[in-house]
Amino acid sequence: MSKSICVLPCNGLDKCAGDLSRRVALEMAQSEEVELICPVLLNQNKSRYEKVLEAGSLTVIDGCNTRCTSKLAGELQLAIKEKINVSEVAKTLDIKLGVEIREDADTLAVVQAVLEKANSFTAEQLESEFIKPDLVEYDSFSHGKFIFKVPKANYFFNENDCWVSVSGNMARVGVSDYVQQNLSDILYVDPPEIGDQFEQFDDLGSIESSKAVFEIISPVSGTVVAVNTGLNDAPEQVNESPYEKGWLVEVRLSDFEEDRDLLHDCLAYFELLKRKVAEIDV
Repeated sequence: MSKSICVLPCNGLDKCAGDLSRRVALEMAQSEEVELICPVLLNQNKSRYEKVLEAGSLTVIDGCNTRCTSKLAGELQLAIKEKINVSEVAKTLDIKLGVEIREDADTLAVVQAVLEKANSFTAEQLESEFIKPDLVEYDSFSHGKFIFKVPKANYFFNENDCWVSVSGNMARVGVSDYVQQNLSDILYVDPPEIGDQFEQFDDLGSIESSKAVFEIISPVSGTVVAVNTGLNDAPEQVNESPYEKGWLVEVRLSDFEEDRDLLHDCLAYFELLKRKVAEIDV
C-alpha cells in the first residue's frame, strides 16, 4: 500500500534535538500511512525513495535552527509539505534542550508536543491533499505573434493575472500565460516560506525575469504548505508550463467561498484577457 505521508527527521542523532526528532519520527512511523525516510540514505541515493516521495507528501522534522534537514530536502528539490522544528517547540514550552542526549520529563514533554503537532499536520494532510487534475484543457487566442492560453475549467484568476486551482481545502497558486509571456525569460522565483499566512491580495513573493520583476498577488487567503522547489533550478518551467509544472506555491485555504467573489472564472478571465491584450502592447 502506498504511504500518504513521508517523514524525514534530523540527522543529528548525537545531540539532544536530533535525538528527539528521531524519537518523534519513529513514533509516527508506527502508522500505516507514514513512511520513514533515513536522511543519510536519502542523501546517498535519492532514487531509493523516489516512489514513496512521489506517492506521499513530505514532512520535515528539523532538530535545531541550522535546519539541515530542510536544507537537504531543498538541495534534492523535494517539495516539503510541512516543517516542524524541535528546538522551536521546546522554546514554546520554556524548555532548554542543550547538547547532551537526555531521557527526562522535559524531553518527554517535548517529544509529546512535537508528536501532537506532527500528527495534527498528518491528519490535515490525509483530509486535504491537493489532487492535481489529470488533464488541463485550454482555450486560446492569438494577438500578433503571441498565442495566449487559458484553462477551460478549475482555475480562478485575480485582476493581477495570478491563478488559483482548488482541490478540497487545498489549492495551488501560479501566474497566467499572459504574465510569463510579458516577463519573457524568467530567471528567479522568490516564494514565501512554508507556514506563512496571508490574506487575499497580499504579496506572495516575486518573479524576476530578464525584463522586469513581477509581484505575485495572492488570489486567496491561507497558509503556505509547500513551494515548488523544482523552480529553484528550473524557473523556466513557469514559461514552459505556467498552469501545470510552473505552479508556485500550495496553500491551505482559509475561506475560498469568500475569496471567490473577487475572482474571475476561466471564461470570464478569457474574455477579460482578450480585452486587456487588445488595449496593451505585449
